[in-house]
Amino acid sequence: MIHPIVKKDIENILVGIKKESKKLEGKTILITGSSGFLGSYFMAVFSELNRSCFKKKCKVIALDNYITGEKKNILGLSYDKKFIIKQCDVKSMPKIKEPVDYIIHAAGIASPVYYMKYPIETIEVGTKGTQNLLELAREKKVKSFLFFSSSEIYGDPQEGNVPTPETYKGHVSSIGPRACYDESKRLGETLCTVYHSLYKVPVKIVRPFNVYGPGMKANDYRVLPRFLVSAIKREPMPIHGNGLQTRTYSYISDSIVGFLKVLLSDDGGEVYNIGNDQDEINLLDLAKLIVKKVPGSQVVNIPYPDSYPADEPKRRCPDITKAKAKLSYNPKVDISDGVGRLLQWYRDTYFNSENVSKKT
Repeated sequence: MIHPIVKKDIENILVGIKKESKKLEGKTILITGSSGFLGSYFMAVFSELNRSCFKKKCKVIALDNYITGEKKNILGLSYDKKFIIKQCDVKSMPKIKEPVDYIIHAAGIASPVYYMKYPIETIEVGTKGTQNLLELAREKKVKSFLFFSSSEIYGDPQEGNVPTPETYKGHVSSIGPRACYDESKRLGETLCTVYHSLYKVPVKIVRPFNVYGPGMKANDYRVLPRFLVSAIKREPMPIHGNGLQTRTYSYISDSIVGFLKVLLSDDGGEVYNIGNDQDEINLLDLAKLIVKKVPGSQVVNIPYPDSYPADEPKRRCPDITKAKAKLSYNPKVDISDGVGRLLQWYRDTYFNSENVSKKT
């Protein structure tokens, strides 16, 4: 059964894309990474569009190899016969017989702990997988192709480049511990750009900034799952280093609105930052925010584990001027509200009470 918070998120997304969503009616959408955090929300949105908005339902072809995702939908959704679920790896794409109007390439391994565990797979999904999907887009003459890049392609921005605009070329090591993820996303962007230039494939590139919300697994290892699960279990929230590194966090409903606005925009070959340009916050202050929501929780400073890649950016905040101006994109959920929503979802999904773990 779908959680009330997720239901409300989906309602907010439909309001946010009310003008654009008509383009999807009766169309076929292929999505990779369909069981992941972002993929699950896309699937939820398409399901609700079919249920409550469209006279002629859209068809969804959902692909995932489940390397980090799960076959059981983490949001508690079930799908109608218009959803075709296939287990496959995009580095060796199956033949797609159906016509395809839109492609969303959301497959990837975004958590540092997991991309350190699966570096070759991380590279392949961003490069071989991306080229396979671009070839499919070319063959099917799609209306739009959305490639999920990452804010990680900017690396650790040099002074004067935060907030970071799309024009910033990056400060990244091609041989550093994060390179399997960062560089595969950068090459994926290059492939998209080349296919747009040579073959007029209508590619759009999004660079998400720290998306969070319900659907993030409790063992995701990124900062908000780690902090919130630790707080609920009354275990110290672990802060690596001095805790002064800053981020802005983009709640899932705001992010999905932005991603769909990019997918359904008119101009090909464009790149957009999608994130929240407000509430830049360091890890210490983020932990203090959670302490207020979970009284009795604590913070502990610990060294970085061996499994966590070095070269962590000191600051990360997007310049979303372009998305605001061209797409009327405007994030609405602040960090306190969003963290509260994720906290409640974790309590209800993973825990019997505030103190007792069901599963992690």
